[in-house]
Amino acid sequence: MVHIEKARPEHAGTLTDIAISAKRHWNYPERWMEIWLPSLTISPEYISQNETWMAVAEKPAGFYSLVDIVIARRVLFPTKQSPSLCRRLLRSLPLPRNDEDSLWLDNLWVLPDFMGQGIGKQLFQHALERSKALGTFILKIEADPNAQSFYEKMGARKVGEHHSQVDGQPRILPIMEINL
Repeated sequence: MVHIEKARPEHAGTLTDIAISAKRHWNYPERWMEIWLPSLTISPEYISQNETWMAVAEKPAGFYSLVDIVIARRVLFPTKQSPSLCRRLLRSLPLPRNDEDSLWLDNLWVLPDFMGQGIGKQLFQHALERSKALGTFILKIEADPNAQSFYEKMGARKVGEHHSQVDGQPRILPIMEINL
């Protein structure tokens, strides 16, 4: 039995461990993992400032967080308390039109031992419900390429790309969205 509960600041270490384990599952080079460590680290402040929810089975098995980029641009920039998507978007991507009516899915991670059990789907559906409850019309996602097909199965569509580099290697991240 899995239930979803609001994450609290004291869960920061556990959520960080989940994010690192889930990212490592895709067999990225260890050097990349070292580079990504700061963006995979979830701080207590981040949890306090953003919608962050976790799936609990016999232990925390996954989590997601939502970020309002318009608010984050005003409040968080340029602090280092927000993870990867938020920092990258705040610094480099122009805000799309209608961004005031949207949230970004900043994190959605499931421990490898729990992958394939529907937990990611439950977390994503919960994120959609929370987004609607918060008055959002669009949920946007900067996806890891390995997660693109998951989000497409959930109903999201690719609307763009974010080109970057990791350790000198080009990387293309799909930008996706789902209308609520």
